[in-house]
Amino acid sequence: TLVFNLPKFSHVSKTSFVVLRLPQTFLFLLFIGSLGFGALFFLPETSRLKRIFQHNSDNSAVITDSVNGQSARPSSPIGYGLIGAAPLDIGVLRMKSQLSSSNGKQTNNNKESSQGTRREKVKEMMKFAWDNYKRYAWGENELRPLSRNGNDGRTFGGLRGASIVDSLDTLYIMGLGEEYQEAKEWVENNLNLKVGGEASLFEVNIRYVGGLLSAYYLTGEEVFKRKVVELGRNLLPAFNTPTGIPHGVVNLAGWVAFPRRSSVLAEFGTLHLEFVHLSELTSDPIYTEKVMNIRKHLNQLDKPRGLYPNALNPVSGNWEQHYVSIGALGDSFYEYLIKSYLMSDRTDEVAKRMYYAALEAIENNLVQRSPGGLIYVAEWRGGILDHRMGHLACFSGGMIGIGAEHGSPETRQHQLDLAANITHTCHESYRRTPTKLGPEVFRFDDGAEATAPRVNERQYILRPEVVESYMYMWRLTHDPKYREWGWEALEALERHCRLATGFSGIIDVYGHIIQHDNLQQSFFLAETLKYLYLLFSDDDLLPLKDWVFNTEAHPLPVIPRNLRHISMWILLN
Repeated sequence: TLVFNLPKFSHVSKTSFVVLRLPQTFLFLLFIGSLGFGALFFLPETSRLKRIFQHNSDNSAVITDSVNGQSARPSSPIGYGLIGAAPLDIGVLRMKSQLSSSNGKQTNNNKESSQGTRREKVKEMMKFAWDNYKRYAWGENELRPLSRNGNDGRTFGGLRGASIVDSLDTLYIMGLGEEYQEAKEWVENNLNLKVGGEASLFEVNIRYVGGLLSAYYLTGEEVFKRKVVELGRNLLPAFNTPTGIPHGVVNLAGWVAFPRRSSVLAEFGTLHLEFVHLSELTSDPIYTEKVMNIRKHLNQLDKPRGLYPNALNPVSGNWEQHYVSIGALGDSFYEYLIKSYLMSDRTDEVAKRMYYAALEAIENNLVQRSPGGLIYVAEWRGGILDHRMGHLACFSGGMIGIGAEHGSPETRQHQLDLAANITHTCHESYRRTPTKLGPEVFRFDDGAEATAPRVNERQYILRPEVVESYMYMWRLTHDPKYREWGWEALEALERHCRLATGFSGIIDVYGHIIQHDNLQQSFFLAETLKYLYLLFSDDDLLPLKDWVFNTEAHPLPVIPRNLRHISMWILLN
C-alpha cells in the first residue's frame, strides 16, 4: 500500500509548530505579546488540521481597484490575512483509515476491510482517467477518449488545463504523488491566465479559482497562491455593472466584461466561498465586498412566494422571469448560502437566515410526493409546477442534510428526513434504469416515477450530484446503505463508462446498446471520484467541521470565528 507524504513546505515555519497544552499556550501568547511581537495565534489541533493566522508585516492591506486594476490604500487598517492551513498530512490520515479497516471490531472486520478495497478501486479509476488524459489530451481542458484528443472547453475563454487544475486536490488526497507533481509543474510553467475570449465567470471561479485555492490550502505550495491571486484580479471587471450583479462572462486579458442580458442565479450566487478566501489570502476586502453587495441586492428584492427566480438583469437589477429551480440555473446559489454560514465558523447570520428562509419557501412550494411515495423537488414556472427533477438537483439531499444540524431544534429531524428522502429518490432514478446510472432529468408526470420518458433527457455525463449526497448522508448518519449505493454507482461507471482510453458519459441510460458521448468531464476527476473516495474513507479525512466543499468539490477551510480578519470585518460593518 502506497502511503504518500509530501515534504514540508517553505511557507510554514518549523517554529510555528510548538506543541503546548492550552494553558501553556495562553501563557506563551501573553509572553510573546509582552515582547511586542506580531500576533501569532495557536489553535487547538482538530483532526490534524491547524490553521495559522498571522498579522501581515505591512499594516495596510493592498486594495485593488476593480476598474483599472491599480492599487490603493484602505481607509481602515485591516491587517489579518489567512496564510493557510498547515499542509495536511494526508498520508497519516490514509494510514489511519487503512488501520481502522484492519483493526476494527471483530464483527465489522469484513465490512471495514471492504471499504479499503473500495478506496483503492476509486484510486485506480482516478489514475486510469489521469493517465489517459495525459497520454491523449495533456494541457487541453478535457479528454475525448473515443477520438483520443482534447476538448478546448470554450466556456473557459482560452484558459487551458481545466482537468489538471480540477484534479490537483483529488490527486493529492488520494496519494497519487507523481501525478500531483506533474500537475503542479504544469500549473507553474504552463497555466497562462491572460487569455482572450469569453470566459464563464462561474466556470472559471468554481474550477480554476476553487481548484487553486484548495491546492494551496492542502499543500502550502506558493505557486497556487500566486496563480489564484492573479486570476482573482482578472475576474473583477465582470462586476462593473450599475447594480454590482456581475455579468456572466468576462475577458481575462482585456479587462472588458461581455454584457449579457441576464445574469443567472446559480452563477452570480456561486462566488461567495472563493471570493471570501481571496480576501483572506490577499488582505484585500474588494472580493468580499463584491459578493456581499450581491447578497445585499438580493435582500432588497421582492421574491415571489419567497422563492428566488433563476435570472436577474444586471443593469436594472430586476428579476427577468419567474422560473425557479434548485437544479440547473439555481442549484449552487442555495448551496453557497448554507456553506457560507458554515465556512464562517457559523458567524455569517445573514447567510443562515437567507438559507433557511429559502428552504422554507422551497418546501412550501416545490417539494412534492409522487403517487408512489417518492419525495422530489419540482420546478416552478410562474406559479405552475413542472413535475421534473434534474440530476443537478440531487445535490440537495446532501445540502439539506448538512444544514439540518444548524436550524431550529424542532426542524432538525424533519430536515434530515427530507434530505434522506430526496437522496432515496435520486437513488431510485439510478435503480430504475438498465445501466444503473441516472438520467439527466427524471419526471413524475404522465405515469412516470423517477424515470425519463423523453429521449433527450436520458444522458448521463459522469455527473457527481447523487454520489455527493451519498457521501454527505453517510457522514451524517453512518447508514451503510449509502456506501452500498455508492458502490453500485461505481460498478455501473466501470461497466458502462470505462473505455480503453478513459471514461465517457453515455447518451441513453435506458439503452441496451451503449453509446458514448466522447467526453471525460473535468468534474468527473474533481467531484465524482473524490466524493466516492471520501464515501469509502474515514470521516477524519477532510472532516466536515473543518472543511467545506465548493460546488466543484474543492475543499476550503473553515475560517475560525475568534479572529477578526477581512471577511469578518466586512460582516460586522
